[in-house]
Amino acid sequence: MAELGLFPLPLVLVPTERVPLHIFELRYRKLIGECVESGEDFGIVLADTDGDVQGVGTRARVVEVLEVLPDGRLNVVVEGGDRFRLLEVEHSLRSFDVGTVEELVDDRDDPPAPADAERALELFDRIQTIVGSAGDVPEQASPTLDWELASRIELPVERKQELLELTSPRRRLELLVSLLERGLQGLELQAELQRRASSNGKVTPLTE
Repeated sequence: MAELGLFPLPLVLVPTERVPLHIFELRYRKLIGECVESGEDFGIVLADTDGDVQGVGTRARVVEVLEVLPDGRLNVVVEGGDRFRLLEVEHSLRSFDVGTVEELVDDRDDPPAPADAERALELFDRIQTIVGSAGDVPEQASPTLDWELASRIELPVERKQELLELTSPRRRLELLVSLLERGLQGLELQAELQRRASSNGKVTPLTE
């Protein structure tokens, strides 16, 4: 078990993912400032509108300080590391919450199916083609393939949190494939509607 400063946010950070953060609250400026100075991690946990947090989060480290504003606000880039299970939250030790955490470990006896890895990469490539993205594609043999793909696409926070909590690499990649299939179907439908609208100024039923 370990103690970790917590940063509740309305987002899910998955391992390998990099996101920009604008730090404006004094307590979190202090947390991030300490982490930048010490090189230590902090924990990002998904919080709802009432401030309640999920029981599984991600270690994050600051990989780049983009800007320090005159009033002390920060713009930084953080990267997701190991996942953790939140065992206890202490609200009074520091100005920010401190969590007692333990590492969330995958079940090595339940590896992903090679066919699912191939299917996930195929779907990702088709999505990239539709949206016109030229981003890099992860290697199929990468041990973090599922996280690398999840970090490159927009997913609802609820589904992203579900991925984060799964300790079965097989089930996680199966879920990711399902999410990619749904996302591709939505993009293809949108593209077809736009094509039909541009051809005659109207959107005709897809059954025609």
